[in-house]
Order: sequence, then structure tokens, then C-alpha cells
Amino acid sequence: MQKKIMLVDGHSIINRAFYGVPLLSNAEGIYTNGVYGFLNILFKLLDEDKPDYIAVAFDLSAPTFRHEAFKEYKGNRKGMPEELKPQVPLLKEVLDAMGIKRLEKEGYEADDILGTAAKRAEEQGMEPIIVSGDRDLLQLATDKIKIRIPKTKKGGTEIEDYFAKDLIEKIGVTPLEYIDVKALMGDSSDNIPGVPGIGEKTAIKIIQEYHNIENAIANADYIKPSRASANLKAYEEQARQSKYLATICTEVPIEFDWEQYKLDSIMNPRVYELFKQLEFKSFLDRFSMPSESNSLIMNSNLSEGEYRAVGTKEDFEKIVQEIFEAGRFSFIIFSENHKPIGISFCYADIKGIWVEQSEEFTVEELMAVAKPLFESNTVEKIAHNAKDDMHILKHFGITLRNLTFDTMIGGYVLNPTKETYGYDDLSQEFLGQTFPSEEEILGKGKSKKSIMDLEEKDRTKFAAGQAYIIYHSEKQIRKKLKENNQEQLYYEIEHPLIEVLFSMEEYGFKIDTKKLKEYVTELEEKIDILTKEIYDIAGEEFNINSPKQLGVILFEKLMLPMGKKTKTGYSTAAEVLEKLRNKHIIIEKILEYRQLIKLKTTYGDGLFAVVNKDTNKVHSTFNQTITATGRISSTEPNLQNIPIKLEMGRKIRKVFIPSDEDYLLLDADYSQIELRVLAHIAQDETLIHAFRTGEDIHKITASQVFKVPFDEVTPRQRSNAKAVNFGIVYGIGAFSLSQDLNISRKEAEAYIEGYFEKYPNVRKYMDETIKQAREQGYVTTLFGRRRVIPDISSNNFTRRSFGERVAMNTPIQGTAADIIKIAMIKVFNKLKEKNLKSRLILQVHDELLVEVHKDEVDEVKQILKHEMEHAAKLDVPLDVDMHLGKTWFETK
Repeated sequence: MQKKIMLVDGHSIINRAFYGVPLLSNAEGIYTNGVYGFLNILFKLLDEDKPDYIAVAFDLSAPTFRHEAFKEYKGNRKGMPEELKPQVPLLKEVLDAMGIKRLEKEGYEADDILGTAAKRAEEQGMEPIIVSGDRDLLQLATDKIKIRIPKTKKGGTEIEDYFAKDLIEKIGVTPLEYIDVKALMGDSSDNIPGVPGIGEKTAIKIIQEYHNIENAIANADYIKPSRASANLKAYEEQARQSKYLATICTEVPIEFDWEQYKLDSIMNPRVYELFKQLEFKSFLDRFSMPSESNSLIMNSNLSEGEYRAVGTKEDFEKIVQEIFEAGRFSFIIFSENHKPIGISFCYADIKGIWVEQSEEFTVEELMAVAKPLFESNTVEKIAHNAKDDMHILKHFGITLRNLTFDTMIGGYVLNPTKETYGYDDLSQEFLGQTFPSEEEILGKGKSKKSIMDLEEKDRTKFAAGQAYIIYHSEKQIRKKLKENNQEQLYYEIEHPLIEVLFSMEEYGFKIDTKKLKEYVTELEEKIDILTKEIYDIAGEEFNINSPKQLGVILFEKLMLPMGKKTKTGYSTAAEVLEKLRNKHIIIEKILEYRQLIKLKTTYGDGLFAVVNKDTNKVHSTFNQTITATGRISSTEPNLQNIPIKLEMGRKIRKVFIPSDEDYLLLDADYSQIELRVLAHIAQDETLIHAFRTGEDIHKITASQVFKVPFDEVTPRQRSNAKAVNFGIVYGIGAFSLSQDLNISRKEAEAYIEGYFEKYPNVRKYMDETIKQAREQGYVTTLFGRRRVIPDISSNNFTRRSFGERVAMNTPIQGTAADIIKIAMIKVFNKLKEKNLKSRLILQVHDELLVEVHKDEVDEVKQILKHEMEHAAKLDVPLDVDMHLGKTWFETK
């Protein structure tokens, strides 16, 4: 069997990856998207081709033989983006760690080295595979040499493959003839001049007939069109020179020792450490687990200190006494299927203890011994995701008291844009030490094993090591919070919120299961009716849920516009159908059908899947560390994303009811909080005056922007002004606004310009915020919440524009999120302080929902109004709307 060698164009692929992957950086601020994208492409190709050998070629900064022949060669090429420059040496470091040989040669380009290596490998009976984003290398294709050109797109990487026959089939010329095509048409990226007036189509046509430039020049009189003929004569020497420049040299004086390029195990401890440092978590499962898992634990840097396993009641009682004497400790409760199997502790500097349950020492006995410790008001506790621990402890009748710090929440406050905040992340970021994650050691999904399957010394180190990390990183996180002026944000908002969210999760929200069944039945009936209507309009039955079948109906049978066919069929994504809404009656039906299907699966069938059969309650999880803006999210079930604009979406709220007949539901909703925050931050007098006097802000904007008297503003003008008001908060552009309002882009631009003309301080705020973000790399809310924005300085227009929008709206959205959190804490504490029966049970963005006892309605209304309206002191009043009802539906 022939050996395969993969030859990669280093600069070309990292450049393509850089522009194909959103700007990423790790906790140290090192840009990583180019390297990440390069590795994504590399791993995909390695999995597909399984080569025996590999090498990566790079250009050097020194001039090449082409520069000597033509000084202007590549003279108009822009410099490398500042975010990409440091990623090239970083990529080389990663390749070196992986044992992948790098190829470089002064005086020659990477293309020349790749061409030479491919030809020699082919001569020696190997199958060369060249990987490049540069189509120039197509000239190297043969029956044996394959050229692979990756294209990074949303949803993954597509690869174009070319042997010689593919080039002939797709372009119409041989690989050698492709050089002449390139020479005639020129290449602006390399500053190869070519022949003026000859583009790709004409160049291909000429070479198909005459096969090379020399022959074409000899027959220039017969070439058509006449302009091409004349120019070929006039620029004969330039054409020859262009061919010289475009021809890849396949005789670079370089020796290749193929055995040095052998593809051995590239996943070694050094690479593992680099990937952890760069936060390439998605690549870590490429390390052979679980066979290496034990060595990863034992070889991790966290080897100092005393790690002990405790398995008897008597020994644990002694540990508890030691912790009482120490006065502070960190802990992690390990559980499986919500049942605890052990607890790890760290205290008194660097001690790490793993306490595990067994037949002789049951979990009930373990928790009984630990109860005084967890409930102590004097001993300080440090947790990591304390909310989850509180649920486990509650099951054993234990209340966690004197929680002084949560490292997961602290890590989130410092950097809210990270994907995860695990103990392994903390170890890397705050202790500078590598420690394996749970997935790396135990696996995931169905193949996940128990910590108890590890050898005792390994599970002791794995469990106790985590407590060690939490204990010691806490000090570093506290220090960083102080440096960032984020102590108020953590200690007064995020930390107290843990107890509030725990209480909401624990209490839950009752479901009327009878009404839910009726709701699902109604949905099914509506879906059946819509399905038949869609079939009638289409003239045939098909799978409406299949994008492929739907695409054929819409774009082939009904001949609707915008039908661009890809390899997988036509796109029937929501944004495509929205643009076709007025083109055919079937579109409206399909969009409604999709909404009803989503309601049935997510909230109909979905609620039945998560409702507690004993209490008929759903206990949503409120996530504190998910969003970059600081907003709380809700999962299993998601109660924050019910599509209330749709009638059947609003109806789902009818199934949410109080716990019993002694209670009602009281909903309190901030009115236009983000616009009020904008008025305060921008210090715009017109906006401030409008909110202070209680005037209709959308009507005022309509009057100002459309230049009509206030009393003559039409409902449509007010509606359009509302879209502008809220669009400005999200940094909306003219294109998006034109789509939202179904108006021309020119009209949308006029609306936005009119807005800024009447609210000049808003524009000033936005300009200053973008400038500040560019200077310091982040923006902050009024309460010190930071969001790092690496895209703000990107050379790529799309990324930079995205970064600017994020910079403009984060202080507004984030401040609004901070205010609602403060309100939650104040309301929760006041209800608790007054020992009321009423409970805060839900938060949905700017809305709080309280299950209020009928005897406490007036008092709770006053509490909600006062605490929410005084959650923050702004230059405009915070206004709250309240509604009472027997169901959630009735409160809106």
C-alpha cells in the first residue's frame, strides 16, 4: 500500500482560518482564533486522509527569486492584521510540540517548497496531499498529487479536492495550462501584472485554444476579442514575466528526510498543556482517554501538599474538628444521579482531604458528621457552584451558612465571555498549573464512568486536588476583583444572588397538568389543520420538517425567488422565509407551523418531561454564568423564551398557576428600563425630561424624528419610532432597521440620522464608548461589570462592526441586568425579613414574578414597587407595572 504524505501551506491556512473563525482570545488575552481554526482544518484532514507523513511549509520574510526578477512582486499586499501576527509563532510552537516538521528556505516561498516536496514524494512512490487556501497550487495537481482547498464557513469547513482530471473537468485546462491562465489574467494579491483587459474567462478561452502563452503570442493576430489581441502584442514581455512569477519552482535545493516527517502520536503531554493554556477544550478529547487518565492526574502540577483519603466516621470527625479550628475551608460535593458519593475539602494552607461513603460509612452518616460544619455561622466556606451544593445539602436537611466565596461566580465576574468556569480553568488561569477536567478523566455521555472506578490514590488526588484549586485560587480571584474595582459587583450583587436563585429553583412553579394536556391537544389540532392547508397549497404531501423537501416545493415547484441551491439543497432558514413572507401565502403558513411545532416540543411535551410528578411543579435552573451581558438565563425548562407575540405562545402561560388556592401570582415589570438606562448614561436632556414627566417616549421620538406635531403622530409612526428607540440600544444599522420596518435602506438611514440629530448626546455616548472600548479593550456597566471585546480593533469590517455594536449595547443591557438582580435581592430579603408567606419564584429579563398570599397582596405590592424602583439611583425614575392574576397569563 502506498504511503501518504500531507504537505500543508502554513501561512495560507492560518490566514484562511483567521478570517473564518470569530476573534478569540484566552484568559491571558492571547489571540487564538487563527491557530484554533488551523488545527480544526488540520484535524479534519488528518481524520479523513490518515497520512503516514506530514510537514508544514512557511514563507520567510527574506526576498525570494521572484522579488529579484520583479521588485514590485507582492508589493501591494497589505500587512498582516495585528491580531494575527502573534499567532504565527504561536502556531509554530504548537506544531513543534506536536512533532510536526516545519519546512522553510530563504529565497523561496512555501509554494515552491510544497511543490518540490510533492514532486519528489511522487517520484518515490508516495501519494502527496497538498493543503492550501491558495488556488495557485492547482498547477501541481497530477494523477497522484491531490490538492485540497479548505473553505471555512458557518457550520464547519468544506474542502475542494483537485487531481489533474478535476481541474480539467471544473476549469477546462490542465494543471500546466493553469499557470498560463494565471499569467494572462494576472493576480492582484501577488501583484502579478498579467495582460491588461484579459480576465479569467478570456484567459481560459485563449489557453484552451493555444495551450500556452508562447503559442498565444505567436497567434496574437487571430485572438478575439480584438482588445485581447492588441494587448497581448503590446504586453508580450509582461505576459512572459507574469508566467515566470506564477510558475511554482519544483526544484528547490532542499533535502527531505521522510522519516523525520513520520506522523507519530501528536497528542503528548506538552500539547495537552498548550491546549489547556490556549483554552482549546474541544480538542482535549483527542487525547487517548481513559487509558492515560490516571497518568494525567498523577503527572499534573498539583502534586505538592498532603492528599489523604478518609473512609471512616471516626477519622472524618477528627477532620471536621481540624476544620473548625482552621476557621475556613473549601469543599466540593461529588454526586452521581443527584446522590452524593463523597466530599473533598481543603483547609489550613495546602491540605486536601477526600471523604468517601462506603458500606461501613454511609452517605447519611457522612452528611450527619458534616452538618455542624456546613451550618456553622463562624466557619468560612469557599465553594465552586455553591447553588448545586445547596440543593444536595438541602436533601439531607442541611442549610449552607456563611458562604464567603464562590470561585465559579468570581471567575465569571472577571471574564463573562468564557465558555466554562471549571476548576481546571481556575487552575490554569489563577495558579498557572494544569489539571485535568472531569470529562478528560471520567469521559462524558453514556460512556462516563464513576470517580469510584479510579484507583484510590487517583480519585483521592483528583477529588482533593479540586478542593485545593478552589481554596488557593479564591485568594487570587479576590485580589483581581479588587484590582478591577469589581468588589461591589461581586459582593453586593452576584454573591447574594446565589441564595435567591437557589430559593427560586427549590420552590419551583406549579403546572396545571390538566390544562397542559388540553393545550397540547389544541396545538396538535392546529398543526393538523395547518399541515393540510400547506399540502393543499403545495398540491402534494411532503415532509414539512425536511429542509430538502420543503426547498424543492418552494423553489422548484412554486418557483419562489432566493432559491440558492447548495450541496445539501436549498436554504429554508427562518431569515430566508421571512424575506419571502409577502411573496406567497404558503410562507405565512410554514412560519406559523414551525412556531406551533416549537411550542409543542419545547413547552407542551417539554413541560411534561420535566414536571415533578409528586408536586406538579417545574424546577427551572437559573444560570448565573452563561451570558456575557450579565443576564440570568433559564433552562430545563426555559421560562424566559416563550414566544409571547404568538397567541398560542401567550396561552402557555395559562398552565402556570400558584401552589394552592390561598395564593395568586403578582407580576412586576420594569417599564422601558434599557431606554431609561440609556437616558442616564448618555445624559440626554430630551430623553431625561420625557421620562421624568412620564411622557410617551416613542411618541416623542416619532414627533422629533418625523418632524410632526406630538398630537399628530400616527400609530404607525409611533411603532416605527419604537423600533428605532430599541434598535439604537442594540446598535442597529440601517440595513437591519430597513428589514425590521420593511422600508428602504435610505429611509432607515434617514430615521437613524434624524434620531441622532434630535438626541445628540446619544450619538456622543456611543462614539465615546467605542473609542474607550478600542483604547482599553473592554466596556463596563454602571456597576463595574466588564465585557472584553477583542473584535473592536479588528481589521475585518464585519468583526469590527460587531465589536462596536457590542460596545454600545453592553453598558446598557448589562446595567439593566445588574438593576434587576439588585431588585431580586432586595425583594427576596424584604419578604424573608418580614417573614411573609409570599415567595419570589421567577425572573424573566425585566420582570419579577411573586407567588403572593392573598392576605399579603397589598403589602407585597408595596415591597415590589419600592424595592424595584429604588434598586438604582438614576437621573430618571425607574417605573414598574404590576398585575395580579390566578394564572401567569392573567398577569400580563
